[in-house]
Amino acid sequence: MSLELSDVPNLGQSPTNSEVIAQHLRNAIVTGQLHEGEPIRQDEVAALFKVSKIPVREALKHLEAEGLVAFQRNRGAVVHSPSEAEIVQVYEVRAMLESNAIRLAVPNMTAATLDKAQRMCDEFAREQDPFRWARLHWEFHSCLYRDAGRDFLLNMIQSINNRTERYLHIQLTRENGRDTADTEHQALVDACRRGDPAEAARMVHEHIMRACSLLQRHLPKPTAA
Repeated sequence: MSLELSDVPNLGQSPTNSEVIAQHLRNAIVTGQLHEGEPIRQDEVAALFKVSKIPVREALKHLEAEGLVAFQRNRGAVVHSPSEAEIVQVYEVRAMLESNAIRLAVPNMTAATLDKAQRMCDEFAREQDPFRWARLHWEFHSCLYRDAGRDFLLNMIQSINNRTERYLHIQLTRENGRDTADTEHQALVDACRRGDPAEAARMVHEHIMRACSLLQRHLPKPTAA
């Protein structure tokens, strides 16, 4: 078989149906429109997007890999309900990876990176729309990690963050969580400006684990059988 370059489609030109569906379902899970344990009916999603079930299944498998969807016998796909122990482990891994990323990034940070981080910090502090918090929160943190020059590490961190996005609203709306996050974000930018990788790494680790502790205090308790 011989293919000319003109015959090959530009796969990066636009998202596939499965990618669009995955993003739609991801947003619904993160914002709480789909609740933990709620079934995701493939035929309904396919009808909504006017597609076959094939891209829906592909989207659900992708979300399963992100830890947002689980497949159960006799129920099909449901929104994953992680245990408290599982959530804590995810935050522990986040703290280890993200503190290492910023430790590697600080020595390479440019003025442009620091200026962008400050803008993102300020934008997150001003934002009142809770539906935009998760995106701005990720943009702020990922901005500080990119100068590490570790693309695989950053992709892994983003994948793990996808598992915890749905809990950000709890973190920010309990016990002055929003003010605490804003204060810690600014302190982190200041540590980066001072060129102190050890202090920045310590701050990131404590920032994530403090959020985990707050979340544990406010997670819905499982009902007794």
